[in-house]
Amino acid sequence: MNLTIYNTLSRKKEEFKPINPPHVGLYVCGPTVYGDPHLGHARPAITFDLLFRLLKHLDYKVRYVRNITDVGHLENDADAGEDKIAKKARIEQVEPMEIVQYYTFRYHDAMKMLNVLPPSIEPRASGHIIEQIELVKRIIENGFAYESNGSIYFDVERYHKQHNYGKLSGRVIEDMIANTRDLDGQDEKRNSIDFALWKKASPEHIMRWPSPWSDGFPGWHLECSAMSTKYLGEPFDIHGGGMDLLFPHHECEIAQSVAATGKEAVRYWMHNNMITINGQKMGKSLGNFITLEELFTGKPKLLEQAYSPMTIRFFILQAQYRSTLDFSNEALQAAEKGLGRLLTAGRALAKVKSSNKSSVDVRNLSDKAFGALCDDLNSPVAIAVLFDWVRIINSLVEGKETITEADLATLKATFNKLVYDILGLVDGQVEGSKNAELTGKLIEMLLNMRLQAKANKDFATSDRIRDELNKLGVTVKDRKDGFDWEI
Repeated sequence: MNLTIYNTLSRKKEEFKPINPPHVGLYVCGPTVYGDPHLGHARPAITFDLLFRLLKHLDYKVRYVRNITDVGHLENDADAGEDKIAKKARIEQVEPMEIVQYYTFRYHDAMKMLNVLPPSIEPRASGHIIEQIELVKRIIENGFAYESNGSIYFDVERYHKQHNYGKLSGRVIEDMIANTRDLDGQDEKRNSIDFALWKKASPEHIMRWPSPWSDGFPGWHLECSAMSTKYLGEPFDIHGGGMDLLFPHHECEIAQSVAATGKEAVRYWMHNNMITINGQKMGKSLGNFITLEELFTGKPKLLEQAYSPMTIRFFILQAQYRSTLDFSNEALQAAEKGLGRLLTAGRALAKVKSSNKSSVDVRNLSDKAFGALCDDLNSPVAIAVLFDWVRIINSLVEGKETITEADLATLKATFNKLVYDILGLVDGQVEGSKNAELTGKLIEMLLNMRLQAKANKDFATSDRIRDELNKLGVTVKDRKDGFDWEI
């Protein structure tokens, strides 16, 4: 089955053809670690986790690199202001790398809860200063950068005369020059749209390294160009990230690579779209900024309840990654119910009994669901196919449909592969901790006691068990040959 992906550079879907099959190089911009992981971190992580899982299912050997930004990310992201990590360290009176370590661990914990697989390599910008300095040297040697007061800037206009600055974002350089406002400290640039490759550190700047030009630190855009090509080569297959990084970050990455080597470093650019909260762009200034911990605990005023990490993951997967995704209580509650139905059907498969013939075509599930995923990660269509099969599974349990032993084995393998391995959903009632497993066994024991009570016509005890379980959040559904339940 061929995989197609939307290439932001060409602005169309293209058949994916690796440079060196079956090997695939995938680079995704990771977080800047100066605060708790938030909702904006969840979507790119889950989007490219889905791609990582799908590529492996298609038998590619994937080297997945996701960086940690721990230096050079300035307050206004325009080569001015204070490094966000250094600012946090100064306020809390600790070393910058203490901030980095603490919030990196917080990010990793959140990713584990969302069942996001760890990347093959997770480089840090601060660990690749030498590579970044060498990249700057090459750009200077090729005539596309200049020194000013110990800082090095990329000469955008000179680059644009030979190449196309703005080809990824579709921006016009004349409009960018006209609309770029002057900022304090930018008088040392030749042009307002030039960006920093290396910044000379001010006396109070904590994070600094020696270079041929000054004691300073690398520009924000430089780190990804250096680290991606170090681990994936030139060129490599896929570079991913959020739509907010398309300009200037990824546009500058292209310019840096072409300026240094004369060729582009990336074949396919992929961008997930933005997240909104109740129709508004998420932001601290708007009062609708939500951390993942708040989502999982239900603390912010915007939420009526806590939502499990799997509900968040499922909700994100219900939208195609290139569409805007709006978080609201109503949408999350609907996702919570939908996830419950899907996972309940997965458990119900164990109760399906085989027959001499099949009245259902199990190939339909595989062909349609995997076909959707291979069509630019169309996870909502794949999930819709799975829900069609939820109804079929319920009919099989009730004996309204029949299935052979071989087809049943295929159905179980396909359903499990899609739901658990590729979509990455986790059923806490059948997987995970020993506590979850014990809870499931205790509920089963109580419901079997309830069945015995009903058989003995002790309906008072039967109703009491059901009602007490309901109070604890366990929904019980009676069937002819037993029961189903879900939390």
